[in-house]
Amino acid sequence: MANIFTELANYRGLFLMVIVLGLGGTFQFGYHISVLNSPSPYIKAFINETWMMRYGTPIPHETLTLRWSLLVSVYSIGGLVGSTCSGYLIGRFGKKRCQLCNCLLPIASALLMGLSRIVGNFEMILVGRCLAGFYAGLGINIHAQFAGEIAPRKLRGLINTSGPLFVTLGKLCGQIIGLRELFGTETLWPQLLLVSAFLSFVQLVMLPFFPDSPTYILLDKGDKEGCMRALKQLWGDRDHQAHIDEIMKDNVSSKMGRKMSVLELLKDPSHRYQILVLIGLILCLQLSGANAIYFYSYDVFQEAGFPQDQIAYVSLGVGAFEFVSAMICSLLIDRFGRKMLILGGYSLMTLTLSFLTVTLSLQDSYSWMPYCSVFLTFLFIFLYGAGPAGATISTCVEIFSQVPRVPAFVISGCFSWVGLYILGMVFPYIVETLKHFCFLLFMAFIILALLFVHFIVPETKDKTIAQISQEFNKFNFKKQKQGVQSSGISVCTQHHTVRTAFSECSLSTRL
Repeated sequence: MANIFTELANYRGLFLMVIVLGLGGTFQFGYHISVLNSPSPYIKAFINETWMMRYGTPIPHETLTLRWSLLVSVYSIGGLVGSTCSGYLIGRFGKKRCQLCNCLLPIASALLMGLSRIVGNFEMILVGRCLAGFYAGLGINIHAQFAGEIAPRKLRGLINTSGPLFVTLGKLCGQIIGLRELFGTETLWPQLLLVSAFLSFVQLVMLPFFPDSPTYILLDKGDKEGCMRALKQLWGDRDHQAHIDEIMKDNVSSKMGRKMSVLELLKDPSHRYQILVLIGLILCLQLSGANAIYFYSYDVFQEAGFPQDQIAYVSLGVGAFEFVSAMICSLLIDRFGRKMLILGGYSLMTLTLSFLTVTLSLQDSYSWMPYCSVFLTFLFIFLYGAGPAGATISTCVEIFSQVPRVPAFVISGCFSWVGLYILGMVFPYIVETLKHFCFLLFMAFIILALLFVHFIVPETKDKTIAQISQEFNKFNFKKQKQGVQSSGISVCTQHHTVRTAFSECSLSTRL
């Protein structure tokens, strides 16, 4: 712990920049996931009011459900568009300039939602929600890539886990702001996005005082002195020539241009297994059962005897617990490594889900059993946040060098947002069919994830990009190596045959 605070003093410029990045980046994603949960009845009532103003009759239940579902799902659609566009925008304008422009969208989204009730137009919320998804999708990719490029190797895990940390902080703040004591009321809900807009404005003011990533300055702009100034501002006033040499070495070994499209990345044989690991880790995270736990938490707390009007505060405790677990992951990841946290987290999550299935099945049999379910719910959230949630993102960042990282995160974002949308559509039917036994399905997915991570995913702790790429090349060029070995064996066999024939010829000549 003392080492962490020492590094905090030495790298204060780096940590300040990460905070500024997070407030306008991944924080926004977490905030918009949770902020509309508590005031949802008032928003539905507003939709009904606008319908009556237009048509003079109450809105049919099916139409209300459809419009609310559209309001929820359009966030994922906007996120998918933002994530897909991130590759082009980052390549065209750079990460810092993109993020500065991205800061304007939360302000526009807050204005649309704030004025919707005054104007009496529900569609303004819809447009604002779509904008929120767009800047969240773009902001997540920028934050992850920016953090990966400004972090020194010994703090790479800590800095890379700042993305998931700010997501959990955003969720927690969204839950707090949405409480009925604050903005979750019938009159104040249109101002829910003021916090999002204010933090984006703070980032818009503060980010220009920080440099672009040193890697971008050195390789894209060719400015070695500017790179050194950026490193001194972020990492302290020391000699950073060794890091500059390492950047140049990795750039030479990668043998790539400065830009790469998604199609070029998919065709590149040297990144096949990196893409496989990226997609596999994202799918493992989405199918780990975390959404099922959040879905069932309301019923678990209700069965435990919590009053219905107090369950929102218990859920707030779950959000706080997830934030604390993300902080613990940030402190542990550079000590124990990414792979150990992922494997350990998934192993304990499997046991937790098995026990939770039992306790939910026996809730009516024993009066104390619901409290066991509450404990296991909190335990699962802790294991998820302290293990796979943070370590997965860090691994996805570290297995790519700067050039292929941009299109790689476009692929990652597409799978994340499409998966989030499909899971949101399919999951209610799974729960309705299997009830709490749906956890058995997620246990099977986690076991597959354990096997995948154990056999395919390498440890990236304290390794350079060149070292990580070398490990992947064992899989990427396995067939070529086998072919070379076979050719070598064939040549050796032919050489041995020639030598044998020559020896026999010499012997017969002597005779």
